[in-house]
Amino acid sequence: MEEDWTPPGRDCGACGHGTCNEFLLALKAGTRKKEECPFSSQLFCQERPGTKRSDETVDILGDSYDFILYPLPGECSARKILLPFRPDLVERWDIHTGDIITGRPMGSGCPVQHVLRVLSASRVSGVIITHVVGPLFSRGREVKDLEAYHIIGFEGIADVINHSPVFGRRMRFLPAYCMMNLTHTGVVNQLLTRREGLQVKVEDIRIL
Repeated sequence: MEEDWTPPGRDCGACGHGTCNEFLLALKAGTRKKEECPFSSQLFCQERPGTKRSDETVDILGDSYDFILYPLPGECSARKILLPFRPDLVERWDIHTGDIITGRPMGSGCPVQHVLRVLSASRVSGVIITHVVGPLFSRGREVKDLEAYHIIGFEGIADVINHSPVFGRRMRFLPAYCMMNLTHTGVVNQLLTRREGLQVKVEDIRIL
């Protein structure tokens, strides 16, 4: 174990343990490896696509948006919440924390294939919470291809451009890592003020 490294304290569960402290104990016992913590390497997200701040105020079509959604502290992209076209695959394929999945958000009309790392997956609803990690991270790893899915929501830190997020209102936003640089819309259903900024969750996603 590297003496100068400790888990980030986020207790995200991506390593399979309930807390970072449990993972650290397993690490010291030699039963787990540092690389099993997704935050131990920059490779967790290819070039950390969602962390670079932008000075742009309009998308590729020239349309304005209310805010840009950046990652939660210590994470590499805004959290992406999705539902496979076949939710039963979560149980049939045993999709779980740490898995790499691929697919296209066909339900919203996006043409881009995404590579995602699973943070959590519900066998009851089929809902999967993920980070966007990029194709480089998936090389040499087992990948479960969903082919197509619906985007249910996003969660991250809002950088206000034109209007602050308002609870219950459909608003226009841009996920910071969006390769198409297209404005999304969604209903704001969670607001949490924290030291790092305003944590926002939006659902009922559409690309307009």
